[in-house]
Amino acid sequence: MSKDLKIGIILGSTREGRVSPFVGEWVKGLTESFGQASYEVVDVKSFNLPLLGESADMSGIMAWNEKLASLDGFIFVVSEYNHSIAASLKNALDLARDPWANKAAGIVSYGSVGGARAAEHLRGILGELQVADVRSHVTLSLFDDFTPEGFKPRAVHEAAVKDQVTQLENWAKALKTIR
Repeated sequence: MSKDLKIGIILGSTREGRVSPFVGEWVKGLTESFGQASYEVVDVKSFNLPLLGESADMSGIMAWNEKLASLDGFIFVVSEYNHSIAASLKNALDLARDPWANKAAGIVSYGSVGGARAAEHLRGILGELQVADVRSHVTLSLFDDFTPEGFKPRAVHEAAVKDQVTQLENWAKALKTIR
């Protein structure tokens, strides 16, 4: 597979004290070991997106859509809030439409039950946006993979990330042919 394939690692949380940047960089580091595509961390927070429906400066929305359009697939780093995804991620998903279509995605989630409920909610949203999400799902536990000192993922997750990356790259490559 060629490094011409571009995958964005989407950080969906924007709150103070978030851990998604640490998780995203961990995923990116692993992809450098075994990924066959080019991976980059894409932080929703850096786009200063307004809430959907607010009249605001459109430059952040335009930059967000341009970034998404340049990518062939995504790995969403998803935190669980009240059994769902963060409001900032939902807003970011809603502020783009066409750039999502016919692309592949993987999900790396974290929360008290590994963020599984947020990941399942995200899968439904991705389907509506015509994003094909791969079966392999990485779940990080707040109790086992995070400590008072920070993010300390267990080694067992590396195989899950590798499996997800393999599926994602295959799907992203196939879907690129129909865009």
